Amino acid sequence: MHEEEVLGKAYDSRLMRRLLKYLRPYTMYVILGILMSILMSILEAIRPLFTKIAVDENIKTNDTQGLLSTIALLAIVIILRASIQFANAYLTQWIGQRAIYDLRKEIYHHLQTRALSFFDRNPIGRLITRVTNDVEVLNEMFSSGIVLVFSDIFTIVGILYFMFTLHWQLALVTLSVLPFLFYGTFLFREKVRKAYRNVRIHLARINTFMQEHITGILIDKLFTREVYAFNKFSSINADHRDANIKSIFYYAVFYPSVDCMGALAVGLLLWYSGIHALDGTITLGTVMAFVQFNEMFWRPIRDLSEKYNILQTAMASSERIFQLLDTPLTISTPLHPHKLENVKGSIEFRNVWFAYGTKPDGTPDWVLKDISFTIEAGQTVAIVGHTGAGKTSLMNVLTRLYDIQQGTILLDGIPLSSLTPENVRRIITVVPQDIFLFSGTIHDNITLGDPAISFERVQAVARFVGLHQFIEQLPDKYNTVVKERGAILSVGQKQLLTFARALAHNPKILILDEATSNIDTESEQMIQNAIKKMLKGRTSIVIAHRLSTIQRAHCIIVLHKGELRELGTHSELLSLNGIYRKLYELQYKEQELYKY
Repeated sequence: MHEEEVLGKAYDSRLMRRLLKYLRPYTMYVILGILMSILMSILEAIRPLFTKIAVDENIKTNDTQGLLSTIALLAIVIILRASIQFANAYLTQWIGQRAIYDLRKEIYHHLQTRALSFFDRNPIGRLITRVTNDVEVLNEMFSSGIVLVFSDIFTIVGILYFMFTLHWQLALVTLSVLPFLFYGTFLFREKVRKAYRNVRIHLARINTFMQEHITGILIDKLFTREVYAFNKFSSINADHRDANIKSIFYYAVFYPSVDCMGALAVGLLLWYSGIHALDGTITLGTVMAFVQFNEMFWRPIRDLSEKYNILQTAMASSERIFQLLDTPLTISTPLHPHKLENVKGSIEFRNVWFAYGTKPDGTPDWVLKDISFTIEAGQTVAIVGHTGAGKTSLMNVLTRLYDIQQGTILLDGIPLSSLTPENVRRIITVVPQDIFLFSGTIHDNITLGDPAISFERVQAVARFVGLHQFIEQLPDKYNTVVKERGAILSVGQKQLLTFARALAHNPKILILDEATSNIDTESEQMIQNAIKKMLKGRTSIVIAHRLSTIQRAHCIIVLHKGELRELGTHSELLSLNGIYRKLYELQYKEQELYKY
């Protein structure tokens, strides 16, 4: 929210140069848009001249044919300008949409390539705001600012040129109110700047509140907090409304003030013209032309004030967007990566140390401390320990979601640091503890868009995990849409679907992170039987709280406070009378209590 309070400079050349990079592929179109803007400005500025010709030359001399010709030329100019204005408006919007399309792609690709540590530090709501709200502000600048500002500037320059050419004394009289306009514009700019900042702050608060309370809607309902949450939202929403009304007030004052300046200029113009009309130095056609020039002159000035606000907000948004795009990678990618093929699946940890962050004194807050073990290809290894022991962290560094600070992790004897993260994750598939399904069909959630996975394989893995019969009963079977977060499925069914997803990708190494925690005993037995078939020829790592599910593992690793404390088979660890035995006895007692 603090980022929303910073508006920054109204114009920053460094940021503008970076923004113009997105217009570079469309340089010819931008040049065409500027040329059309210049032509529009010329056609706009010469219109009052036809009024002068019609009054002073055609009407004064009763030249009916000449008047018709003047009117016809004026109509041609108006139609031509309208046609160019339409083409220019379409072109500028087309350029803006293309540039924003490229920018959004770059931001999304950038987010996809960041490590998980980046998302640990950045709230999701803030990132969504960058991709949506901030980019949309830049869209307004690209579409209505950069190109169309030339139209306003050239229109003002053209009008000034013809005014001074036609009668420089009347031009000076008309422009005598400009000092008042500049002062009013300065005040307006400062007031709107503060008002806009307040609008941004309150909008950020609304977004934050909405994200938090929609995500936590279950808690609001279970504890009947709906009225409290509604009243709190109403208060935040009212602040946002008041901030917007205040900004609207400044606009409501500024635009009529500009009109008043224009009316004052007309009054001075008529006063001066009336005095000098008696000696014949100023004709009626000249006065009428200047009245038109005056009306046309103030319109682009109002537009430029609006574009100033667009520019100011665009600078603030671009500052935040480029700050996001400048975030460096935290997962190192080797310059000449080793491509691991014909994977066997052996894993070795050598003196591995890992920390997510640092303590207040700046030293690493280690979650894995000097971990060393070896998993042979095809083995099933279990990892157990109390909550916070480092089990999931072990899997995070193995899949290169995070990089270790010390030590070495080897895959088939090759250091993970010499492999790309993509290569590692094609070899290792994880069934995470937190279930996540995308909105889409059941088939898409199993294949995740991989065209190499056939429909027959999807059906086969669904049968393995015991999900096929349920899917066949759905209205559209495998093409049934599961909706957001799998709303049509039970927790157990969603867990089964994640199993099918993992097995469909045919991994050489399979990791189950508390993967059976939400499944009943009957479903769990079905999954265990399917996994036994699927794990043939694969290395598997099982993280589990329920020790009854891992007793047949080739090896069990016991972690405690980030350290490897025990290593062995189920019977060997029981005989040690250590941490594993205490965990086993504790679960056994809990199971006995549940019977009653």
